[in-house]
Amino acid sequence: MTRAEAFWRGYRDCAPFIIIVVPYSMLFGVVARDAGLDILQTMSMSVLVIAGASQFTALALLQENAPVFIALLIALAVNLRMAMYSAALVPHVGHARLGVRALMAYLMVDQAFAVAVRTYEDNPTMPTAVKVAYYFGCMMLICPVWYAFTLIGAVVGRGLPASLSLDFAVPVCFIAMLAPLLRSLPHVVAALVSALAAIAFAWVPWSLGLPVAAGIAMVAGAQTELYLRRRAARVRP
Repeated sequence: MTRAEAFWRGYRDCAPFIIIVVPYSMLFGVVARDAGLDILQTMSMSVLVIAGASQFTALALLQENAPVFIALLIALAVNLRMAMYSAALVPHVGHARLGVRALMAYLMVDQAFAVAVRTYEDNPTMPTAVKVAYYFGCMMLICPVWYAFTLIGAVVGRGLPASLSLDFAVPVCFIAMLAPLLRSLPHVVAALVSALAAIAFAWVPWSLGLPVAAGIAMVAGAQTELYLRRRAARVRP
């Protein structure tokens, strides 16, 4: 596979996510304007952060009059998943040039990571240059759509009728991304524990229960993996 072929394959593979990204990005534009941000502020946040979950979290906390430090802290905690994404991509694209890796880090979104890492694992012999081209193919479809429909939501959002709710896009987007990645028992345990812990700590003010739930889920997943390794070592002849 050439780099050009890999680029366009990534572009096509991420195409189904546009069904979710369009309402998701429009929803952010609408919510940001309702929260008091003007169009320039909305677009600046969207372009600089490119992380819908963190952006929604920060806006919600600011609307609740939480301190800016708390809003930034929780948004950072929500976005720490990108660090885990980066670690998962290191074996595949870690040998790319620093400037290329920096651009990949800036452009990283959940959808592109989910598609790219699964393709890399299914095709372990792909050269690094081809993997990089595939990744950028994924991103070149998602990011422009995110920017464009955030702007559309910011411009026309206040004119949308209240009955036209876009809230469905957020949970559907994450379900579509996460479900294919739950390939092992530790993954399933971590996902289940994170959901239960998030509900259990929902009473904590300013969404501080989210990082707590994330920490508990990571420990649960790691302990499950250690347990499976120990059990496999015991039964090994």
